[in-house]
Amino acid sequence: MAQVFIQPSYGTADARRYGAESLEKTVDFREFADLLDPADLARLNALHTSGRARFWGAKDKYDRRMDTVTTGDVVLFTGRKHVQATAEVGYSFRNPAFGRRLWNPDPGKCLFSNIYSLRHYRRLGMPYEEIWALPGFTAGDNFMGLRFLDEPKSAAVIGLLRS
Repeated sequence: MAQVFIQPSYGTADARRYGAESLEKTVDFREFADLLDPADLARLNALHTSGRARFWGAKDKYDRRMDTVTTGDVVLFTGRKHVQATAEVGYSFRNPAFGRRLWNPDPGKCLFSNIYSLRHYRRLGMPYEEIWALPGFTAGDNFMGLRFLDEPKSAAVIGLLRS
């Protein structure tokens, strides 16, 4: 079963700027070939044959959890009390230089070292209340920080997304 994780990405001005660069539009990742390990570039090319993909990332403090992310996992992009979008993970890899060039964060700002490409990206605008109504979720939870859901919650979310 696919794992589901919640990724805040539309709440802050920086996150919205990053999203404008790599969620709302695709990125020509071949322009980053000089930064990519050949195996990572090959995997990206195999999954995204056009040479373009959407990307998001996570800070290095999430390295261990991000090591569990695989192709087909589902991510919910949240912010402003809504699940703003959802997507399937394409390929996940660790590359701080890629993140730095892609998002060009201000000095001292968040640097995503864990990068993942996306497939089947879809804007939703789903109020948090729809997630809170699922078994195991708590009303009023604003989904702060990267969060990986357990199997029952993942199944409930996937069921909701398919309905």
